Amino acid sequence: MAIAGLGAVGKVIARELDKGIPGLALAAVSARNVARATDFVQQLSHAVPVVALEELAGLADIVVECAPPELLPRIALPVLQAGKKLVVLSVGALLAHPGLRETAIEYGGSILVPTGALIGLDAVAAAAEGTIHSVRMTTRKPLRGLAGAPYLEENGIDVASITTPTRIFSGTAREAARGFPANLNVSVALSLAGIGPDRTMLEVWADPTVTRNTHRIEVDADTASFNMTIENIPSENPKTGLITARSAVALLRKLSAPLKVGT
Repeated sequence: MAIAGLGAVGKVIARELDKGIPGLALAAVSARNVARATDFVQQLSHAVPVVALEELAGLADIVVECAPPELLPRIALPVLQAGKKLVVLSVGALLAHPGLRETAIEYGGSILVPTGALIGLDAVAAAAEGTIHSVRMTTRKPLRGLAGAPYLEENGIDVASITTPTRIFSGTAREAARGFPANLNVSVALSLAGIGPDRTMLEVWADPTVTRNTHRIEVDADTASFNMTIENIPSENPKTGLITARSAVALLRKLSAPLKVGT
């Protein structure tokens, strides 16, 4: 398998593959900073080549995308057109490129989305087999975890000046994906598991009193009503929780596991 992007998430996945995941071996990586990536892979027990994004599909049957969201089409198209598996962490970018699903269908490829920094997607997916009446999500983030989001710049919101918990966004998961492309992939994953990006409602709070990325989900369905809360410790990238990389690793382990637990 191969990894596209060697940031906070990609490095964790590479190290875990280097330690050993049954049925998988790291074959190649791609990164914007080739020199830095080369230094990193040389520290692994089995060094692998650093190649261009478009070359990954020819070197691996599974490619894990952990790159900036705008790079998703460059990574995804060669993989899906080769009929291979693509693990996507920039889930919000899938909404901007709906044709990728059709490409996967046409060529026999598949797109896999880890649970990521969320909780309970198996329950949401199960509820979606019946009728889900509503899904609401409330996200609270430390100020630095929101810096640079396009929505803030477009609306002249300076999060650095916020001194009390402040709601800065209310809308759909689709709108959130456009306004916070690096911050709210979890809301898109939730919407894809449930009732879609236009019916999944979201609030975003900039909260100087919290140190963890906190998500609360409320679901009302014909089979159950439930709510869930997760508080994620940020990684070295404050926009991404530590559990995001672990979720991708768990998905990879599950691919060839003899016993698979969870929907």
